[in-house]
Amino acid sequence: MIDKHRLASELDAFRNTHILCVGDVMLDRYVYGEVRRISPEAPIPVLKVDEERAMLGGAGNVVRNLAALGAQVSFVSVVGQDAAGGEIEAMLKALPGVETRLVAAPKRPSTVKIRYVAMSQQVLRADYETSAALGAALEADVIRHIRALLPKAQVLVLSDYGKGVLSPEVCRAAIEAARALRIPVIVDPKGTDYSSYGGASVVTPNRKELAEATGLALETEEALVAAARALAKRCGIGTLLVTRSREGMSLIAEDGAVRHLPAEAREVFDVSGAGDTVVSTLAVALASGLPLAEAAALANAAAGIVVGKVGTAVVYTDELAAKLREQNRSSVEQKIASLRAAVDVVAGWRRAGLRVGFTNGCFDLLHPGHVSLLAQSRALCDRLVVGLNSDASVRRLKGPTRPVQSDDARATVLASLANVDLVVIFEEDTPEALIEALRPDVLIKGGDYTVETIVGASFVQSYGGKVEIIDLVPGFSTTKTVEKMNG
Repeated sequence: MIDKHRLASELDAFRNTHILCVGDVMLDRYVYGEVRRISPEAPIPVLKVDEERAMLGGAGNVVRNLAALGAQVSFVSVVGQDAAGGEIEAMLKALPGVETRLVAAPKRPSTVKIRYVAMSQQVLRADYETSAALGAALEADVIRHIRALLPKAQVLVLSDYGKGVLSPEVCRAAIEAARALRIPVIVDPKGTDYSSYGGASVVTPNRKELAEATGLALETEEALVAAARALAKRCGIGTLLVTRSREGMSLIAEDGAVRHLPAEAREVFDVSGAGDTVVSTLAVALASGLPLAEAAALANAAAGIVVGKVGTAVVYTDELAAKLREQNRSSVEQKIASLRAAVDVVAGWRRAGLRVGFTNGCFDLLHPGHVSLLAQSRALCDRLVVGLNSDASVRRLKGPTRPVQSDDARATVLASLANVDLVVIFEEDTPEALIEALRPDVLIKGGDYTVETIVGASFVQSYGGKVEIIDLVPGFSTTKTVEKMNG
């Protein structure tokens, strides 16, 4: 039995890891809007566009996950000499601890996938891409970068999306170089021919990919294990970690051991990118010195988190630690989130069609006025996020004798209320940065404010959000309560 609580304490070691990732980088664009009519030109829906977003996809999402887990990352890939390639490079440079070696291919487009989404459903996807071979010169450049970066890495990840970067020649050269340095190799595979992955330490197909690579029906766990062992023997692969969606994962180790890990997701919003999270978490865990079985357990826990998010999302170490300790965390504690975790939670709510509201305050010594504010706020939305001033922020605003209660205590009290769905503590004097990150549909404040004096009001209104001012219950304030206590 793996001690998940002990594993949570091992996550600090992730910051001392260095991973080399090689693979097909992509640019994922999302175009969100509403469909209200059919085009008069053809029987197709007309998407009224409200918002566009772009993020790294493919092997780029593996890099995002590695960086989110605290690893230092070296990344080798190929992009076109085009605007999308420049956008990809800029996004990679913005990631902490990432060193990038992008080989520019003048006659090759950068891979771009555009998803058009209406009412939480994709209505169309448009791909700009090629899977043509790189050619000898570009392959030589990729291999040269791999050999130069490998000596400082603890694990090599090959993220194959079938767009040409990980040709058989590149795979064989990379694995051979890593084995010479005794560096483990993890492969997220593509296609049906795994012979070029020979010598890899761990290969991570999903059930469908394993069935296609072996030509076998995988209707039972026994059949899956037999197929994995046959593939490993035929291709010279050490271990297979087979992801099985809602059924979890199966680890078929090189020494013959088999471990089936049940899925850990409570809700599944989106499985896209889950494989990237699995391979990233596995790589960082192995690089930190954890044995394979424990690394797989961490990867399984991370997958349970990321499928509850929307789009090609990532998992952070604080989320992973909370997941591992969740049997010791109450439902109240699970409603208290960091900003980066809150951004993902809010994105999931919004893509599910839920209206997100936001209010904020110090909430020191909760009183009936606060309770009324929160109840009225929740009535204006489907999910309510409360921004809570940190202790240092309260002291700057209220004086050295405040707050009466710590931010942890205040957050716990707020999270215990049914009308509050998420609590985020912020360090600044105002919640402006928090509002800009969360982009609430409704910004709510009490009646002692005007729209002009509400922080973030103009920003929320700029994208069509609403600002609501609600009535306060008279006669209640924390300041008056403290004065009575001291008088």
